[in-house]
Amino acid sequence: MPQQQAVWSSVGSEAGAGGTYHAISPIDGSFIAEVSLASDEQYERTVAGAHKTFLEWRKVPAPERGQLIREIAELLRRKKRELGLLITSEVGKIVAEGEGEVQEAIDIADFAVGLSRQLYGRTMHSERRTHRMFEQWHPLGVVGVITAFNFPAAVWAWNAFVAAVCGDTIVWKPSERGLATAVAMTELCGEVAHRWGMTGLFSLISDSDARLGMRLADDPRIALVSATGSVGMGRSVAETVARRLGRTLLELGGNNAVIVLEDADISLAVRSILFGAVGTAGQRCTTTRRLFAERSIIDELQQRLVSDYQQIAIGDPRNANNLMGPLISEQSVRQFEKAVATAQDQGAIVLCGGARIDGMPSPLYVQPTILRVDRPIPLMKEETFAPILYLCPVEDIDEAILFQNDVPQGLSSALFTSSMRHTEQFVSCLGSDCGIANVNLGTSGAEIGGAFGGEKDTGGGRESGSDSWKQYMRRQTNTLNFGSALPLAQGIVFG
Repeated sequence: MPQQQAVWSSVGSEAGAGGTYHAISPIDGSFIAEVSLASDEQYERTVAGAHKTFLEWRKVPAPERGQLIREIAELLRRKKRELGLLITSEVGKIVAEGEGEVQEAIDIADFAVGLSRQLYGRTMHSERRTHRMFEQWHPLGVVGVITAFNFPAAVWAWNAFVAAVCGDTIVWKPSERGLATAVAMTELCGEVAHRWGMTGLFSLISDSDARLGMRLADDPRIALVSATGSVGMGRSVAETVARRLGRTLLELGGNNAVIVLEDADISLAVRSILFGAVGTAGQRCTTTRRLFAERSIIDELQQRLVSDYQQIAIGDPRNANNLMGPLISEQSVRQFEKAVATAQDQGAIVLCGGARIDGMPSPLYVQPTILRVDRPIPLMKEETFAPILYLCPVEDIDEAILFQNDVPQGLSSALFTSSMRHTEQFVSCLGSDCGIANVNLGTSGAEIGGAFGGEKDTGGGRESGSDSWKQYMRRQTNTLNFGSALPLAQGIVFG
């Protein structure tokens, strides 16, 4: 690693002026790493270095930029197992999910390599004779990336690898709960960038609160701030960036619903709901949190879900037999407990779960919980980042869609049905108002090929595939006059 970054981002490095942070595993409270935090002076050097590198990196042809990302993908493949175990240790995901997250970073790197030869503009016919009009896309600048703990590697990769082939440089401000993983990713990618002479291509600034994130948002040298996290955090970042007329890409809260109709494949629905609601201990932005089922099948669905919930193996996520690990912090556990109590006050009935689990390696393990309600309760409009699933009956698909959309968030949604008409209704403008609408699969597990993001309080941002790359570039419209006359547009005659 270049010395510029190693001063404050290396695991176990000498403490800088910003102090140090001890990364502790939620699995059993064990020590993972000591990470040096950035001072204001180090922040300044990092951003200045990223901007300096950008001035050179933008000159590199995009297909060559793709070759650098190809080298990173190959390195991540070799380190997949070790990185996956680090993610598991630091945030408590089961091993399959930890390694799956690294695979997601590899997949987006592969996508970015192909994208490096497809940053297409377009040509338009000019209304003026002997004129040619076209548009093209140029590198944007330094991109600031703020990430949450639940995907400490993949979400950064979605942004960083696409932004890099677009010609940008990246400054990363991760959650303190994912610092060790962020350090490892930055140093691995930094090794490749350093060999290319692009030391400031991938930079890391680390702190244990929101101070540097807000400084990043307020910094006019940061051309785009991509922020993933809570709605409150996103509003604060958006307001700060907007004051300087900067750009934001926001991926915020999700309060995702599954609708199951009476003509659905119940077995398929149960399997999808189980992973969507329990995976990552309910700490995904795409976690299934609300379940609406037609009355004719809701009792069968309830019975099968409760039975399966009671068989979920919970414990140390490094044990391959376990399907759910701990929550990330004591605060998360308290929020889980408060939500269960509040839901009961509002009329919900606990069908299973609802409490901490004693005798675990740490006090952060909770029971995955299903709450039955007769009608949507006020708490269902809020996102609790924990394994809580609300089960609610509906009369038909129209009522289900009404209930699903009646929340501030709009990230992911799913419908289980065998009806073509219901399918088409759900994905039409009369159906789901979410950025993601699936049929006969759950709310979690998005592929990198599609644009990822949501509407309303989810922020409206789009990351990963499709044409999301355009957010990391600036559009330029060009008109060339190859004649000797000077006609004006709209037929205007002047003089």
